Amino acid sequence: MDIQLRPWNHKDLEDLHSFANHKLIANHLPDAFPHPYTLQDASDFIAFAQSTEKNLILAIESNYKAIGSIGLHFQKDIYCKNAEIGFWLAVPFWQRGIMSSAISKMVDIAFDTYPIERVYAKSFSTNLASQRVLEKNGFLLEAILKKVIFKNNSYQDEYIYTILREQWQSRKI
Repeated sequence: MDIQLRPWNHKDLEDLHSFANHKLIANHLPDAFPHPYTLQDASDFIAFAQSTEKNLILAIESNYKAIGSIGLHFQKDIYCKNAEIGFWLAVPFWQRGIMSSAISKMVDIAFDTYPIERVYAKSFSTNLASQRVLEKNGFLLEAILKKVIFKNNSYQDEYIYTILREQWQSRKI
């Protein structure tokens, strides 16, 4: 399935509301990603994605529909050569290789466009699909933070995956 990464726009409001309003997605994201996901949440997110200068947040598009989101969150101060990548994909599109392709494209953008040396991602310990897609893209498990997440009244570990610029470039040779 062919995908594009592109800026969010207000025409995406209904797709975003429909696809983001799923408990399985919210279960693997911080509480700032609400469930239920309202039209107002969708509108607020699109406005944020369009206005931010500190982040690059793009829609994952397939067949003219926004089916997920992927973003680079640039770090500050002594961490200024780092960007965190975050992502989610609508449940009907899971296990089709879409997120692997989106991550690959976004890491290309990260290293081709920005003066960063490291891209990292955080994953809940229970989110095996996220861990697999990161590993498939050459990310390495760098750390496990024990019981750092408290979600749905239980503790989870957080896995931190990274890829360095030179590792990414060596994959493309």
